[in-house]
Amino acid sequence: MDWSKLPDLAAIAALTCAFASVARRGQTATSRNWLMGWVLIAVHFAAAIFQPTSVLLGALMADTKWASLAAAGVLFMWASVPYRLERSSQLMLASLLFTNTLYVVLTVLDHPPSWALNLAAFLFGGAPLAIALGARRHFTHVLRWLLVGLYCLLSVFLLAFQNRPGIGPMLAINALLFTVYFGCCVHVWYNYRGRGSAGSLISIVGFLGWAAVFVIGPVISVFTLHIPIETEVWNIPKYVVAVGMILLLLEDQIEHNKYLALHDELTGLPNRRLFLDRLSLSLERARRMESKAALLVIDLNHFKQVNDSLGHHAGDLLLRKVSEVFSSRVRRSDTVARTGGDEFSLILEEPTNRSNAKLVAKSLMEMLREPLQVGDNTVQVGASIGVAVFPDDAEDIESLCIAADLRMYDTKNESRDAVAERVPVRSERPLESHGGESVGFKMAAHAPKV
Repeated sequence: MDWSKLPDLAAIAALTCAFASVARRGQTATSRNWLMGWVLIAVHFAAAIFQPTSVLLGALMADTKWASLAAAGVLFMWASVPYRLERSSQLMLASLLFTNTLYVVLTVLDHPPSWALNLAAFLFGGAPLAIALGARRHFTHVLRWLLVGLYCLLSVFLLAFQNRPGIGPMLAINALLFTVYFGCCVHVWYNYRGRGSAGSLISIVGFLGWAAVFVIGPVISVFTLHIPIETEVWNIPKYVVAVGMILLLLEDQIEHNKYLALHDELTGLPNRRLFLDRLSLSLERARRMESKAALLVIDLNHFKQVNDSLGHHAGDLLLRKVSEVFSSRVRRSDTVARTGGDEFSLILEEPTNRSNAKLVAKSLMEMLREPLQVGDNTVQVGASIGVAVFPDDAEDIESLCIAADLRMYDTKNESRDAVAERVPVRSERPLESHGGESVGFKMAAHAPKV
């Protein structure tokens, strides 16, 4: 047994455990594929320890060693594919895993049949090309065609060099692994090309160095260059890639935490903190341009009854549905935020005025008047809306929010009175406590219809 590989196995095992610890805090499909790939890298080193044993076990360990290394690279590539859920992409993954394993098994044999090697080499390019052409009518992507082109080149190289006596099998295995890890470099670059972070840069450079190992090694062997290179040097790119991936996971978790700090986790809308920041910027722009900005505060009527009668899960679904309704109504320059349990706020940017704000409020009420599908139930809710306009009703954030809140509560109280009298009421009156004409709208509250 080759115990010199034990330190490598220990180092990769430690990095894999560290990777698993980081990935566990924010598991994604990418992190799971990466973790599975590093487990296969550990298997690769474990097989290398037992390879110099009996002939039968040695052949099995050689197959495991190279097949696990190739499969790990395919999984690293797969993790960076932005269209993993596409059916033809899953067929592509299965094709590459099968062809890599088949070719490694054939290459490790003492005297593999030439026809079998040629068939396996042809499959490297033929299978991905057939899958890509079969799916081109309903799906195509530049990254897919880059992959197909890369494996077609590999297929041509193998057919040209794999049957050469002496160096053929060595060139074939190295060409296969170069293609896999250069493909990883291309996929990681494509997936993270816009990030420009330390994690993405280290991962791309690491995969490029990993692929270069399978070129430099054969060149040294073929030309019998006497270059003193320590064995551990060939493993440096692996550690570089591991560090880069860990940094990428940490960067993703930091970005996710920043997102959660500024957005509502349930609806994905801006939360109160981000809402106040955007309202401040909106008022500053309106002040500088001597224009107007409008604030709408929207409170759902009888939301508690939905929670009590259908459960909190139905209430959550209702909030998501309402957030979609509101987001579909406003412009991209406007802001819809969830600022309370059943309270939403809307900032209307320039160009806007009181008439526009009134039209938006009426439109939102009409949309909420329609029954909403919440899971297996249909509910119908009402809303009370308070509208305040800057600078007519207030000239600072706090006063503007108070003006809109008071108008919203005023219309909510009138709505309750209207329900008590069984008469739909539409109210429109000035908010005297803040000067100007702050207008609020309300619709007759409907009890949830289940």
